[in-house]
Amino acid sequence: MNTYKKPYVIAEIGCNHKGDIEIAKELIKVAKIFCNVDAVKFQKRHNKELLTEEQYNKPHPNPVNSYGNTYGEHREFLEFDVNQHKALKEFCESIDITYSTSVWDLTSAKEITSIHPEFIKIPSACNNNMAMLNWLCENYKGEIHISTGMTTKTEIEDLVNLFKKYSRNKDLVLYNCTSGYPVPFEDVCLLDINLLIDKYKNDVKHIGFSGHHLGIAVDVAAYTLGANIVERHYTLDRTWKGTDHAASLEPMGLRKLSRDLNAVYKALSFKNQDILPIEQVQRNKLKNQKI
Repeated sequence: MNTYKKPYVIAEIGCNHKGDIEIAKELIKVAKIFCNVDAVKFQKRHNKELLTEEQYNKPHPNPVNSYGNTYGEHREFLEFDVNQHKALKEFCESIDITYSTSVWDLTSAKEITSIHPEFIKIPSACNNNMAMLNWLCENYKGEIHISTGMTTKTEIEDLVNLFKKYSRNKDLVLYNCTSGYPVPFEDVCLLDINLLIDKYKNDVKHIGFSGHHLGIAVDVAAYTLGANIVERHYTLDRTWKGTDHAASLEPMGLRKLSRDLNAVYKALSFKNQDILPIEQVQRNKLKNQKI
């Protein structure tokens, strides 16, 4: 019997659509038809709430990747409004793939809650926004997924306790994550998945893995350790302008990741009898009985 949960793969589109709704739809379509993933995820920011005036008005730290003269203009260029997100959700439903979004501030959380996605993600950068987390626990009924990059073990414990206070911990998914783009293998720290499972497997719904590394080998190991939800950044072209493309998988990489995770899921079981039927044929043919 296979005791592992079926892998669930999320293609993190984020802002890799370059602010173009048609590119966003193409990313969704390719993720569903070619890559065979379970869900796509975008991002929602209310930039004037999220950024200080100084942050909003200063130049992008890497101008070659900027879509505006200031960081605020860059972020606004890449932002879809709530009606566009609703249209993306409807497009996902039309081709039978799950839509979700990361929310970076309370206003965005309220807007995305209004379109009722199956789950909402809290990025590592915002998992200390208690006003947003309290509001979501009280008002949003779906799953809440939270990444734990750049987060102390005490802060993770406080997050779980917050969800327990609202009796929402069984709607909580915790992701092992290292915040970096890309993350070198020695900083992925996969064994932290074991720590999350040992401490919280009976308290939360799932343990996941959000990877910003290169390649796809690490994700299979994360799944084998028990992280049944795997999220990877995804783009149509890693050379496109923007900060996330280089740390993203292109369609073939995402397709292979989904293939490999499902192959490993099928393989992670015990033999249900000493000699399997496939072996009996070979035993009859190959095993020397004249001993």
